[in-house]
Amino acid sequence: MNIKNISLLSLLIVTLTGCNAKQFYNEVYDDTKRLELGSVQKEICVGIGQDQVAASLGTPNIVTSDKEGRETWIYDKIATEVRQSGTSGLILFCQTGADYVTRKDISQKTLTVVIKFSPNKCVESFTYHSSKF
Repeated sequence: MNIKNISLLSLLIVTLTGCNAKQFYNEVYDDTKRLELGSVQKEICVGIGQDQVAASLGTPNIVTSDKEGRETWIYDKIATEVRQSGTSGLILFCQTGADYVTRKDISQKTLTVVIKFSPNKCVESFTYHSSKF
């Protein structure tokens, strides 16, 4: 084989392996304490005490009290989800002139939970709202 054939064969191998480049996918959740809708639905019910609520959901963002001494706890959590994907290799070099391209999709999830306690510090009622954008 002469140098021209070796160069052509090498270029063909590199091109074919670049066209088979693997894509990667990565998820990162940027929240330290996860407050999720499933945990609220599973663990919070009428009649449980404030200590059980705090153990399940953590510290509330807002605590208020009415004239009768009934407390209301409000949890308002936001989680940011970053989805990163991309491809590296010669396929992108051939198509775009770049040797590495990535894309980040960022979305946020919110969960608001309002828990009202009776004067004896047990859950009297609770509501929640979840959204993703």
